Amino acid sequence: MPPPNPPAAVTSAPDWLQLQRIVLFTGAGLSAESGVPTYRGAGGIWRDYRYQDYACQRAFEHDPVKVLDFHALRRASVQACAPHAGHAHIRQMQARHPGIRVITQNIDGLLQRAGVAVDAELHGSLWRLRCPVHGVQADAAAAEFASRRCRHCPPATAPWLRPDITWFEDAVDADLFEHAAMLVDDAELFVGIGTSGAVWPAAGFAERARRRGARMIEINPEDNEASALYDERLRLPASQGLPALFPLDRP
Repeated sequence: MPPPNPPAAVTSAPDWLQLQRIVLFTGAGLSAESGVPTYRGAGGIWRDYRYQDYACQRAFEHDPVKVLDFHALRRASVQACAPHAGHAHIRQMQARHPGIRVITQNIDGLLQRAGVAVDAELHGSLWRLRCPVHGVQADAAAAEFASRRCRHCPPATAPWLRPDITWFEDAVDADLFEHAAMLVDDAELFVGIGTSGAVWPAAGFAERARRRGARMIEINPEDNEASALYDERLRLPASQGLPALFPLDRP
């Protein structure tokens, strides 16, 4: 499919309260405004750490303490960050419009801390651990979990709890992605917010929405490899772009 040539800015904001189904698809750029490091850009996590040592099942099996220590540091770093005006605006949009669905690639939980209802966390959450026998453990309120081994298993054989995150080399949660795909297929408006379009298969949702005929708008300060899929682009951070596109003062 030849790439379209969208303008650098949205020329006519959608009358979003008149639409029935809106999908907000968020990525690391949304959290970057809160101070959470991105993954591949300047200052990204994987410029300083090798995922082979910290973010794959092989690393976890080789040295679970090292991997869990790394994720504890990440939780502490995220906990020191606060949701920003963009997160709050999404919460307020949902309060006005029952048809707004949120799909996120982020694992930091900032959307939930802001009171946003998230329909799909595609890559899991820093705030959950899971046992291979008993599944996901309850979310932790602190940066460190009370136990790193499953308390429901016999103490002598209790396995290490791994972060409930889709790591490198993991298969994605097929049921979760199918649920997200159904939301995307049904969307009249698809808004990509702070996503690089570089992480597959999540990156395929923008192309999927375009094929299904959704109006496509991107909110992102910079161009990226998925930008050509969007009809219109707003080169602003989410804290400014969301209020500009979706004003809350309409009747």
